[in-house]
Amino acid sequence: MTHRPDRTHGPLHRIFSGLKPTGHLTLGNYLGAVRRWVAEDQHRADALFCVVDLHALTVEHDPARVRRLTRQAATLLLAAGLDPRLCTVFVQSHVHEHTRLSYLMECTASDGEMRRMIQYKEKAAREAGRGGSVRLSLLTYPALMAADILAYGADEVPVGDDQAQHVELTRDLALRFNQRYGQVFTVPRATVPRVASRVMDLRDPTSKMGKSHAETSGIIYLLDEPDTVRRKVMRATTDSGAAGDVVHDRENRPGVANLLDILAACTGGAPGDLAAGYSSYGALKKDTAEAVVEMLRPLRERHAELSADPAQVDAVLRAGAERAAALARPRVDAAYAAVGLMPPVAAEAVIPAGAAPVPSGSSEPSGFSESSGFSGSSGFSGFSGSSGTSVTVDPVAGG
Repeated sequence: MTHRPDRTHGPLHRIFSGLKPTGHLTLGNYLGAVRRWVAEDQHRADALFCVVDLHALTVEHDPARVRRLTRQAATLLLAAGLDPRLCTVFVQSHVHEHTRLSYLMECTASDGEMRRMIQYKEKAAREAGRGGSVRLSLLTYPALMAADILAYGADEVPVGDDQAQHVELTRDLALRFNQRYGQVFTVPRATVPRVASRVMDLRDPTSKMGKSHAETSGIIYLLDEPDTVRRKVMRATTDSGAAGDVVHDRENRPGVANLLDILAACTGGAPGDLAAGYSSYGALKKDTAEAVVEMLRPLRERHAELSADPAQVDAVLRAGAERAAALARPRVDAAYAAVGLMPPVAAEAVIPAGAAPVPSGSSEPSGFSESSGFSGSSGFSGFSGSSGTSVTVDPVAGG
């Protein structure tokens, strides 16, 4: 029988990571993140994996497409092998603690910190060059990302190297908040996958294989048909002007190196060793294409099964959101108390007209405990969706 990692011999590491539904998931997403989540992370830690749909709203988007891609991403995570008996899989917007905590992170961060984020500077400059501007949420989304992580007391955040700067900001915000208001947050660290952490575009091997690129001929999507995968790989850019020998040289022959990296990731070999077995680019492309097709075959088949049973996916996401909220709510409540926000008044505690008020005399909160005075409510009716009843997290279940 499959069980969550055992916590009986002390607290387990907690991991949080997510995927943004701004496009169809790619081979780069799988090799750089999802495969490790499946093979390692869900077995060794109390792991939470999230489709971060709120982050998809920082740019112009089609609402129906975001909704569709969110479901597709969640289904692919399950098809890839994430097991809800081992880990927690959920959608970000289904857990209101993310947005509750995001504002406190904005109040902790500075304007200068946000504007120094490389992704913001690059996208803002690109839009300015077109005579446009970016949404405010693009500037502040690192605060939401910090909230995503800190709400769960995550020790470790597996990310691509392009997101490492945001995890560093999260660390800074956690330390600053704790220094100002008391020990509430765990200070996390980023972990970047060792192998194939950055699969490159097949047509432009100097650029990452991104899921939201306009030009898709160099991108392998997880749901591409086998013949489509073969065609894209066979048309991959190699290295013009180079001799025909196959060598693994990322600097001088990025196209061939990218193919070797992909083949190595699919077969478990070493790129340099694999290169020695080829005398032509054509043979390398053919073997790489077949390796990708075979690696993705079981994922595509399982995705088809899950897509035919949406109720099963819905049940996993519902249970995941419930567990995630139970984990996050006490910590977010503690943060609200720490900054001085007044807990909402329960209905039975409302003082009738003419009655004497109850003396306060209560002491200030200090630090994080598993159950806090905010009692699972955001303090804004209709926003948190919580009932106002006290929540205590079972430490064995992941509190």
